[in-house]
Amino acid sequence: MSVLRPHVLRQAARFSANRSGVSMRPFTSSVSLCQQDAERASRRPKPIPESPSFYTTRAVYYDQMMHLEKAISKSETFLRQNYLLPLPEFARASLPPLNPVWKDQAEMAAEFQTKLTTTRYRRVTKLLNQINDFQRVAAVGGCPELAEKLNNILAMYESSKKEALLNRGKRKTVVLDEFGRSYTVGKRKTSGARVWMIPVQRAQEPSPEAVLGIMETQPTFSVTASTILVNNLPIHEFFPLPADRERITRPLKVAGALGKYNIFTIVRGGGTSGQSGAIAQGIAKGIVAHEPELETMFRRGAFLFGYCILCHF
Repeated sequence: MSVLRPHVLRQAARFSANRSGVSMRPFTSSVSLCQQDAERASRRPKPIPESPSFYTTRAVYYDQMMHLEKAISKSETFLRQNYLLPLPEFARASLPPLNPVWKDQAEMAAEFQTKLTTTRYRRVTKLLNQINDFQRVAAVGGCPELAEKLNNILAMYESSKKEALLNRGKRKTVVLDEFGRSYTVGKRKTSGARVWMIPVQRAQEPSPEAVLGIMETQPTFSVTASTILVNNLPIHEFFPLPADRERITRPLKVAGALGKYNIFTIVRGGGTSGQSGAIAQGIAKGIVAHEPELETMFRRGAFLFGYCILCHF
């Protein structure tokens, strides 16, 4: 009887538990319940990311690259359907020149929100150049809508200093004042010169009516021809060396304008060689301002001066 007692007791305990409806599971704390809720929430399906590059380390970079590649693909398809691609060589040569000035590597890295290596930066600029080429073809080929869309894409990557960079190497046009005088600036080595050039006005001979006193004559002012003043001194006093004077008058001799202008200059800095070169450059610019057709001759005749007399604008 003692052997059967444990079995009977277990059955009695099971029967009493079922009759009372009390669960025999162990007590669980609130902490374990929170953990179970977290596990159930983690099993729920996560929302699909909007970007296919969400799980990469450079999602913005890859998204932007995909947008650029898609723009290139669609533009090329559209231009081919409109028979604007491929272009023959003579047609491509007649297109306006490309002047792309993209953001530098640091600015582009801020745009893509990641660190750009030189290889990645070149890859981006290569795509931008391709879009720029398609934009040029679309603008000339009569597709303004496509050209405007591509231009909006390119505007996001253009440098804010584009205008300043494009105008850096351009020569400013010298404008003559109301009296026909020109003002130019010349530089050579560490010297700088400001040059004013005034065409020589020959005194007009009085008419026979003025000689006979029939009509009143207006006063005339004679201007000495071929006057070259340097810092309010004649050229031979300021530059005693013949080589310096020859360097200054050489542009006038080449242009055949010796004795045609009165020249007043103010020069500062450097030695006599640099100062005479700066004055010569200012005189050459002044001659071109008065006679624009001589510009090509001065640029091609750089060997006459040992350097381009019209450079360093």
